Amino acid sequence: MFRTVVIALACVLLALSAGLYLGGHPDKLPEGLRETFVQKDSATRAEVEKAIERSYYKDVKQEDIEEKSLQALVRGLGDRFSNYIPPKDAKLFEQSLTGSFEGIGMTVQEDPKGLEIVSVFPKSPAKKSGLKKGDVITAVNGKSIEGEASDVATARIKGPAGTKVTITVDDGSGRDRPLTVKRAKIDVPVVRGRIEEKDGVKVGVVQVATFSEGVHALVRKEIDEQIEKGAKGIVLDLRANGGGLLQEGRLVASVFIEDGLIVSTKGRKRPERKFDAIGKSIDKDIPVVVLVDRGTASASEIVTGALRDHDRAVVVGERTFGKGVFQEVEELPNGGVLDLTVGSYFLPDGDNISEKGITPQVKARDRAKTRKDEALPTALDEVVKQLD
Repeated sequence: MFRTVVIALACVLLALSAGLYLGGHPDKLPEGLRETFVQKDSATRAEVEKAIERSYYKDVKQEDIEEKSLQALVRGLGDRFSNYIPPKDAKLFEQSLTGSFEGIGMTVQEDPKGLEIVSVFPKSPAKKSGLKKGDVITAVNGKSIEGEASDVATARIKGPAGTKVTITVDDGSGRDRPLTVKRAKIDVPVVRGRIEEKDGVKVGVVQVATFSEGVHALVRKEIDEQIEKGAKGIVLDLRANGGGLLQEGRLVASVFIEDGLIVSTKGRKRPERKFDAIGKSIDKDIPVVVLVDRGTASASEIVTGALRDHDRAVVVGERTFGKGVFQEVEELPNGGVLDLTVGSYFLPDGDNISEKGITPQVKARDRAKTRKDEALPTALDEVVKQLD
């Protein structure tokens, strides 16, 4: 009798443990039981919706509830780079991926309140309106962008040249101010180069705005021309460069690295992929410095990390943004878009820079409120030191 009770109790405990596990892992259940559990969850959801419709003190549209619940589901991941884009904003999201340069002329990064300005283009509407690095845009045309996907918020600011947009700006003074700016076609060279002279030594400076298609060829062309003009070293300026195409980052790194791993990627459902250097690099004896700041992100960090890990460059500036993950975009049946983080980048030494970014070997900072570039001279000094 005692043995029978013990066995029965053990069975109950086993069933309880299995129930707790499978309740949290319905994918492990046999098909019939899984359908039962899913149906139960659906029934609970339906009951909540009915209660809201029956008793909530305000009228609420069903599509609004669905939209908010989907947004909450993705936000529940705790990943700032994953976003659900509702159908009404899907076109804005698509526009943000086109690289359109009709807007007010600035680069931005996510901020808890909206969008923080990382840089303002010379002679742009943003510059003429007095916007500056460090300002935070909190609303566009009277609508708050707090918590909104950065791609959508950015697309709200963009628009046809000649049209106007009203943005609300927090400049750190303690009060928000509305500012109406006329949009324009922004002519921003993706790659700009020049030669600076430091202690009698010519140094080539190559500034890369983004890693769009074909940028690696422009970088190589600019560097080759600077070397022909007598440049003894190169400063690769990746400040305010928010990234772009992984393949372009790989190819730009290959301009300086002859052989070896540039970056690897891996996700829970994505197999590991390794991306090695491609093609012929410049002379390895030419010293290189990579100049970075808080706006240096994603593909820019891949290039920076690869050159650092291969001992091919000294990193100068401020700690980088820390975007060591990549996303895939999926169109949804309701017309919305899911922009979901599916994997991580790993630098040649195996490091992932999510959240922590890349810490420069030599610190330098350009002050936002001065016209002088305080960080570049430090980068030039480092190039000259390597020649000594």
